[in-house]
Amino acid sequence: MRVLQLGPYPPPHGGVQSNLVAIRTFLRSRGVPCAVINITRHRQSDADEVYYPESAVGLIRRLEQLHYDVIHLHVGGMLTRRLLSLALVCTLPRAKSVLTFHSGGYPSTDAGKSTGPNSYAGLILRRFDGLIGVNPEIMSFYARLGVARSRTRLILPHSFLPEERNVDTMPPALESFFSTHSPVLISVGLLEPEYDLALQIEAMAHVRDLFPAAGLVLIGSGSLQQELSGKIGARPYAEHVLLCGDVPHAATLQAISRAQLMLRTTLYDGDAVSVREALHLGTPVIASDNGMRPAGVQLIPKSSLQALQDAVENILSQPAARKAAYGSDDSNLQAVLDFYRELTGEKQP
Repeated sequence: MRVLQLGPYPPPHGGVQSNLVAIRTFLRSRGVPCAVINITRHRQSDADEVYYPESAVGLIRRLEQLHYDVIHLHVGGMLTRRLLSLALVCTLPRAKSVLTFHSGGYPSTDAGKSTGPNSYAGLILRRFDGLIGVNPEIMSFYARLGVARSRTRLILPHSFLPEERNVDTMPPALESFFSTHSPVLISVGLLEPEYDLALQIEAMAHVRDLFPAAGLVLIGSGSLQQELSGKIGARPYAEHVLLCGDVPHAATLQAISRAQLMLRTTLYDGDAVSVREALHLGTPVIASDNGMRPAGVQLIPKSSLQALQDAVENILSQPAARKAAYGSDDSNLQAVLDFYRELTGEKQP
C-alpha cells in the first residue's frame, strides 16, 4: 500500500501540520511509503517525497505522476470553494480517498449551519470513501450531511512525535525568559483577532500583582504582530511579556512543558492541538469555552477579563502535582492505518 497525503506541511508548525507529519512518520516506520503534497502558500524545494507545486495545474500534474493506493486530504478552517474543488479532484476514481476535517468550529458557524445534504459541500464530502473527524461535533456534521456512519471514524489528532519529547534546547531569548520568570504563562497560536491575545496581555497586570516574577510567552506569528507589540510596549510590565514569533515545534513543546500554565483565550476556535499537547505534557490549561474542550481544561467565558484573572489566580495559588491527561501511545495513528487497510482491503499483518 502506498499513501499520498495532501495538506499543510511544516514550516510553519500547527495542529494540522503536526498530525500530518505524525501520520507520515508512523506509516514510514512500518514500511508504508507515504508522500506529501503541500497545499499552502509556504513553499520549499521538493525533497524526500514532499512536493510543493506552485499552482493548481502543477498540483494536478503531480497527482498524475505519483503512484498511491490511498489519497488523504487534510483541511481545516472553512470549507471554501477552493478546498472543495481540491476535494473533488481527490475523489476521482483512482485510489481510495480519505478526508480529515480538522476545524472543530466550522459546524457552529453560520456557513456550517446552512450546509446540508444537498449543498455543494455535502455532495463533495459524500464522495470520499472515508471521513475522519477529530471531535464529536465534526462527526455530527458528517451525519447531518448524510454520510454513512460506516464510512466515518472519530480519531483524535496526534500532537507530536516521540523524538520531539526529548529535545532540550530552546532559542536563547526564550531560554533566558524562563530563567528570569516564574511562574511562566504561555500561549501558542496565531497572532490573529480570533485568539483574543490582548486579553492575556491585560490580565498580566493583575497576575504580576499576585506573582511579581510572573511572565507571559506568546508563541506564533500573524497579522497582529505589530499591533500586539505596541500594546505590550505601552505596558509598564512590557519586559515581562515575550512576543517571540514562530518557534520550532520541538522547542515549543519544551516551552509548554516548562510553563506553569497555558492560556487559550479565543473568540472562535476548534479542537486546538496545542491544548491537547499541554494536557499531554501535564501543563494546566485555561481556555475559552467553545463547547468542545477536552476533559481537564479550566473553562472560562469568552472575552471575560475577570474570569481569566480569577482562573489564573486559582490555579497558580494552588499548584497541583502535574499528571498528563493523555497517554503517549500511537493508538490514534494505528487507527488511521487500520482505516486505510479496511478501505483498500489489505489484510492486517
